[in-house]
Amino acid sequence: MTSYAKLKKTKFQNVFATPTGGHYVRARVTDPTTDKLVTIKKTLQTKDPLEAFQWLQAEVDRVRSGTLLPQKVKPRFSEFAAQLLEDKLATREIKSSAGRTRWTCTLEHLISGTTGESELYVPAFGDMYIDKIHVSHVEAWKLGIAGLIKASDYSPTTANGWLAILRVIMRAAKRKYGLSHLATEDVTDFDTSDWVTYSEEEPNSLTTEQVPRFLGLLRELYPQYYAMAYLGFATGLRPSSLRPLRRRGPDADVQWERNRLLIRRSQTRGQEVMNMTKQRTRYAIDLPNAVIEVLNWHVGQMLWTPQQQDSDLLFPSTTGGFRAPTVLNGPFAEIAEELGFPKFTQRGMRRTYNDLARAAGVLDLVTRSISGHATEAMQHHYSTVSPDEQRASIGKVIQLFGKGGASSSADGLVAPLVAPSAVLVAP
Repeated sequence: MTSYAKLKKTKFQNVFATPTGGHYVRARVTDPTTDKLVTIKKTLQTKDPLEAFQWLQAEVDRVRSGTLLPQKVKPRFSEFAAQLLEDKLATREIKSSAGRTRWTCTLEHLISGTTGESELYVPAFGDMYIDKIHVSHVEAWKLGIAGLIKASDYSPTTANGWLAILRVIMRAAKRKYGLSHLATEDVTDFDTSDWVTYSEEEPNSLTTEQVPRFLGLLRELYPQYYAMAYLGFATGLRPSSLRPLRRRGPDADVQWERNRLLIRRSQTRGQEVMNMTKQRTRYAIDLPNAVIEVLNWHVGQMLWTPQQQDSDLLFPSTTGGFRAPTVLNGPFAEIAEELGFPKFTQRGMRRTYNDLARAAGVLDLVTRSISGHATEAMQHHYSTVSPDEQRASIGKVIQLFGKGGASSSADGLVAPLVAPSAVLVAP
């Protein structure tokens, strides 16, 4: 409900600015079909008072005409798509939480754009007016997504899922507003006939025998990235969830005294951070002591520059900001080649985690509760996983890194971190 006391007048009659940045409009007009006064009132998300005034005038004209005329002022793509999703949920065209999650995640790409680990960025349709989107815009977007597919950031199957929902949105817009064109007309799917995400030769996953060798050499050659990779292998977290983790501050994500890690942010491009994960969830992981020891060692010895030491981030760059999305690609490629392993990328940490968890006999339910790879409907069930069960399960996984996990191993595959007395308590 709108609080009138908090509204501010604008230069347009019956248009008021709201505290949240939108605009509230209201008017009374006689409906000729009933000769009764009709009250028009609505809170619009637009920040432009002229756009709000135009919407109100169009609605007044519609009521006065006595017919259901198409609106003269069309919304932006972001507004129309969000409302369409709400309508489909209300009418139960979308019934399952999986369907809701699929739509919600896809709208992130169609509204805000898409960034890949290759650092390519493809803008989307969020700020465009729904009636101004044409086939040429969709084809340009598709060409950009093709670049992300070529860089192996996304699969054509995933992109076709986005395209399918875009078609639904644009058909609904054409029908609602009587548009003369369909922006997705004759726009074809991405070809999937020769796409192989992971092959037997290049599975992008390390075996239980390869993991300790890989981590050992990583710590030897690139110790500054060791803890980040260790945590990635141990939990299956996406790099976009690892980069924005905060080690201290009022909103610290590492709760050192509780051995708990809060997963509630995602960072993909520049300094932009989304206050939720890629799957639009927020959850916690309870860690065993071995993982906390590695993170403590990292904070105590691997933050070399003053900017890193001043940063609240757990894995800051040398300038104190976020690590680049591609920061692990070079080291991972070098180490895989040195060890004679197939091509291995940072995305493979998540795949390896699932393989290690399976080899360690971890229940699928617990595995998903740690990695966050679950639908919204399953989150209620995941919340029943106890902290002790999570810690024990991660402990089983990191045992496969080599004997002792964070300490030295008999065969030297995982180099010793530091003596217990040298482990610093994180600030």
